[in-house]
Amino acid sequence: MSSHAAGAEKHSRSPSNPAMQVRKARVADAEAFALMMADPGVYPQLLQMPYGDAELWRQRLTQMCASDKGDLLLVVEIDGRVVGAAGLHSTGASPRRRHAMGLGMQVQPEWQGRGVGTLLMQSLCDYADRWLGLSRLELIVYTDNVRAQALYRRFGFVDEGVHRSYALRDGVYVDALAMARVLPRP
Repeated sequence: MSSHAAGAEKHSRSPSNPAMQVRKARVADAEAFALMMADPGVYPQLLQMPYGDAELWRQRLTQMCASDKGDLLLVVEIDGRVVGAAGLHSTGASPRRRHAMGLGMQVQPEWQGRGVGTLLMQSLCDYADRWLGLSRLELIVYTDNVRAQALYRRFGFVDEGVHRSYALRDGVYVDALAMARVLPRP
């Protein structure tokens, strides 16, 4: 990336915590993603597997950052440390699903409840509404992750249904809740 392109990268700061900065994820964040996703307070709430390493995340981020599908992956950085990440991801190849994207998020446990998730949600919803013109954002969250569900509801997500025995987590099949934010037709 040229120095001009690097300088053009968009950063936004939290009004309540100016040290908290949102930016687009980079391949250089692979080590931070590996550390975050290896945290036992993070990966059980996601479909991630334990023991992911920086090389795996370098490959994933290389693919995600180079994708032309319109996906967006953001991180929140505080004092140069990635403390959370969230993304919008295409829901498939069908042109009939262009109006919708999936949303995923993770926040380091010590930063949960401190505005990181809110800042990520504000950034993703703004991007979806003002720049992509999406009418539907959708996500899956485990039924016991009530803190995340409360955050999503604050941004207009509603429950759409329960997926029974959705995923294996620590040797037990757990249920997950499908949620979506649907905007009125333009």
